[in-house]
Amino acid sequence: MAQGYHSAAMDDIAERAGVSKPVLYQHFPGKLDLYLALLDQHCEALIESVRAALASTSDNKQRVRATMDAYFAYVEDDGGAFRLVFESDLTNEPAVRERVDKVTNECAEAICEVIAEDTGLSRPESMLLASGLGGLSQVVARSWLHSDRSVPRDQAVQLLASLAWRGIAGFPLHGTEHH
Repeated sequence: MAQGYHSAAMDDIAERAGVSKPVLYQHFPGKLDLYLALLDQHCEALIESVRAALASTSDNKQRVRATMDAYFAYVEDDGGAFRLVFESDLTNEPAVRERVDKVTNECAEAICEVIAEDTGLSRPESMLLASGLGGLSQVVARSWLHSDRSVPRDQAVQLLASLAWRGIAGFPLHGTEHH
């Protein structure tokens, strides 16, 4: 399904998976069911990666960088799974849209928790900032990939993290006057 949902035939999918078409149909009644199973798997991988990045340190500047790097690593993966999630030709399909929205929202929720806890901002305010940081990460990581990685990944992540940190660091830590 690397070339898109509509161009993928079950015969080709079975061949690439190393199974017969009847075996594939034993597990997935149709192409959409297979697509949704793959989408679920790849959405969960990004959500877990973002959560792990946020939990990797208590230093917020490093958290920002680690989270940005999680998005870059996700889009750089050789399998191209990010295309299923962020560049699907099926986003008008309700089941696909639901999953794409879920990954966006769950990543934002994870970021929101840290922002709310650390800044004391309200949940809606924290969610707005978290959605902005997650969206920024996802869009810039995809842009970087499509630009043939003309800027090395570590440098791209650092540039984006610096931009994001300069904004989010303006919100003082809850209960302190320092960033």
